[in-house]
Amino acid sequence: MTTKIFIDGDAGTTGLEIRERLAARSDISLVALPQAQRKDAAAKRDILSAVDVAILCLPDDAAKETVALCDALGGGPKVLDASTAHRVAQGWTYGFPELCKGQAAEIAKSRRVANVGCYATGAIALIRPLVDAGLIRSDQPLTINAVSGYSGGGRQMIEAYESGKAPAFELYALGLGHKHVPEIMAYGRLTARPLFVPSVGNFRQGMLVSIPLVLDALPGRPKAKSFEEALARHYAGAPHVRLAATPAGGRLDALALNGTDDMEVFVVADERGHALLVARLDNLGKGAAGSAMQNLDLMMGK
Repeated sequence: MTTKIFIDGDAGTTGLEIRERLAARSDISLVALPQAQRKDAAAKRDILSAVDVAILCLPDDAAKETVALCDALGGGPKVLDASTAHRVAQGWTYGFPELCKGQAAEIAKSRRVANVGCYATGAIALIRPLVDAGLIRSDQPLTINAVSGYSGGGRQMIEAYESGKAPAFELYALGLGHKHVPEIMAYGRLTARPLFVPSVGNFRQGMLVSIPLVLDALPGRPKAKSFEEALARHYAGAPHVRLAATPAGGRLDALALNGTDDMEVFVVADERGHALLVARLDNLGKGAAGSAMQNLDLMMGK
């Protein structure tokens, strides 16, 4: 028996990637609206009533409109939302299977799943296990630095980089209120708002998220080994997340996991009491379409 799936917003970067992945699967039947009916609410309602799962790759307001159509059907299909709209909303399950023990089971039984954000994937993967282990306080002041490939920035950014009009590297969201901060706080179990500094480089995909720490400022003045042990314990048996050794030469290539759905976490430390936590992933893989595939399979009982 095949699962009928409708991708609402399959013309964007994430939607195209998801559609390409699903088109090759024999257990999936993709259902689509004709181009002329993409903004026809009645036509969309009809297709939503006929499918098992709707995957939303839309701006936030449009995602909320589609969810309202699903709700009006008396439940409608299961929904996997790749937008920011529902990541901290009541009644939605956060789509990060490795978040904590039992999270994958929660996703599997949920009818409303909000796919994790790309930057948030790396930040929460580093923070949550260490907060749970008591190595970082919930109110600890944290700085999160991150760089992504330009494919995560939407159509205008992609066009600017691919036409040669964009700079080689730039900081952005300098209002210091990036849309991923609420989910990082909620699922990283932070009570103090972190200083989040995102940036984009002139490469299509790939991501590094890093968090510098002064060990003497943390509870009990822990050693870096404690961080490694906590992360290794948290991700033991996880198919897509692993603790990795610091590469020889002291460098990390942001593009090394491109084309995969994996994420590596690192603990780099020196004898002077400084440590650096780093997560490496493909922003279109584990940071977007890859995590959507993980969540979809769970929702389908795979």
